[in-house]
Amino acid sequence: MKGPRQALFVVHKDDSDPARVGAILSEYGFRIDRRCPNHGDPLPSSMAEHDVVVFFGGPQSANDAETADAPGLRAELELIPVVLDAGTPFLGICLGAQLLAKALGARVDTHPDGWIEAGYYQVRPTLEGRQYFDGPIEFYQWHREGFDVPSGAKLLAEGDIFSNQAFKYGDNAYALQFHPEVMEHTIQKWTCGSVNRLQMPGAQLREAHFDGFRKYDGAVDKWTKRFLARIFLERFEAMAADVAD
Repeated sequence: MKGPRQALFVVHKDDSDPARVGAILSEYGFRIDRRCPNHGDPLPSSMAEHDVVVFFGGPQSANDAETADAPGLRAELELIPVVLDAGTPFLGICLGAQLLAKALGARVDTHPDGWIEAGYYQVRPTLEGRQYFDGPIEFYQWHREGFDVPSGAKLLAEGDIFSNQAFKYGDNAYALQFHPEVMEHTIQKWTCGSVNRLQMPGAQLREAHFDGFRKYDGAVDKWTKRFLARIFLERFEAMAADVAD
């Protein structure tokens, strides 16, 4: 008999922190298998040992196929069809979302006017997305590129600077441009480590990042718990029930 349900976490730096998402899935009973292919960790060839998959953000671009980061990113792009074909629930966050979009044939690129998002920005549900969002909500963002919506996917949420903020593909795969996992210590680390990014068009002042955390994080925490329960916990239990029947 298979052991405890297991979540595969794919990260892009040795010190990447799954933060809130890791804590919530651990609370939901998932054992975390954390791998960093950019630093040599192998990725599985099948989903036989994993019940859900999360690709997190990172400093790379989904378009970096021919750079020094290529082996890890190529391995991730090769794994995504395996996950989708297996019907395993998948969540991509920021770079992870862009990798999902790229694997599905969609474009990933910078803003046409050179703008970025760094700080808290409002995300609004589409008609399709209202089943996942009660209404507009401010999420933490930290990215220079965005994704087009892949063919066959459904746009779930929109924003002002980068219009595509979330999509769903099939019954099991979700992409979020924003960072629901981020905690205050994450903001401290990112804003100290990438000061130049805060000078780019569209970025908010560093103080606004912490003000936003204090103002919006309660709502983000509630949303993230509900969202992860829906796409992972409830989906996992439904799949298990189908097998039992």
